[in-house]
Amino acid sequence: MTDTRKPSAIALISGGLDSMLAAKVILDQGVHVEGVNFYTGFCVEGHTHAVRAKNKNKQKRNNALWVAEQLGIKLHIVDVIEEYKDVVLNPSHGYGKNLNPCLDCKIFMVNKALELSGFDTDSFDFVVTGEVIGQRPKSQKNETMPIIAQESGAHDRLLRPLCAKNLPETLPERAGWVNRELLHGFYGRNRKPQMELAARYGFTDYSQPAGGCCFLTDERYSSKLKDLWQFRGEKNYELDDILLLKIGRHIRPNARFKLIMAREEGENRFLRGYRKNFTYIEIDSHEGPLTLVEGNPSTSDLTLATRLVGRYSQGKNADEVSVTIHHRNGVSEQISASPIAPHEIPDNWHIGL
Repeated sequence: MTDTRKPSAIALISGGLDSMLAAKVILDQGVHVEGVNFYTGFCVEGHTHAVRAKNKNKQKRNNALWVAEQLGIKLHIVDVIEEYKDVVLNPSHGYGKNLNPCLDCKIFMVNKALELSGFDTDSFDFVVTGEVIGQRPKSQKNETMPIIAQESGAHDRLLRPLCAKNLPETLPERAGWVNRELLHGFYGRNRKPQMELAARYGFTDYSQPAGGCCFLTDERYSSKLKDLWQFRGEKNYELDDILLLKIGRHIRPNARFKLIMAREEGENRFLRGYRKNFTYIEIDSHEGPLTLVEGNPSTSDLTLATRLVGRYSQGKNADEVSVTIHHRNGVSEQISASPIAPHEIPDNWHIGL
């Protein structure tokens, strides 16, 4: 840092309470702070909230942008979908309870923040995160905090304002850019200290503190992703894959095909955008879900698919439902069949139920 400007930091902003508070703590010490939010495609908010008609009157917002607005800071939103693939597919520190590569993820994001920081050009002096020791079982532990700092390349330029008093002094503290006494010593999974700090700052509207921000921590979503890898025969994905795994009811009766079935009108509208990429089923005789068909179903499979669509339509108690199956080659056919009974659907057909 030169002698002619005040210290500056780049803060990882997820949109949750912790990152909001961490940035605020540093802002209040007179440091220039800018935020960065990395878009991996697996983010919980900003997609399903916008798609679903449920709670349609509830305000929908990008929480990272909202946090930046509340703090009055600039926010850099960076698309890292392709770069992030290696983190998901080959995490050197392994997965958490589900397919969450949390430790590798944090290392990746701090490293990307360093790239934006441009320390050699005096753009930013240090990186800020909202981590709290003991809060997350995979990445936020006493033994993993030093790993993140070292493997990301940040070393002592990484400052965690919410738990700094439980960690060795960092460069920003030693250099006098921030006052260690004004930092915090939060520990563990109890969010009460964060909520009390939020109240002191006057923050009353914020993302739920205990809510995760990544679908990879969700058991149901992870089951769908594992299923996708298994039946495609390769451990890979594209953006459309991970978006579709967030939407609808996923049913795989056998290894030949899977159904992605809308559960409500918002999902119906979303899935319509994928009609050119899939064989899809529209029910003609009753109100019901638009359904995408992935794979290579046989003729009997399509009859079974018709029965399943009937089960989840307004015609579930009818003797027969009629559908139109639109094949990817442009050919359409009509099929009629009786809706399948609930007891005829094995539990293992539902992926991530």
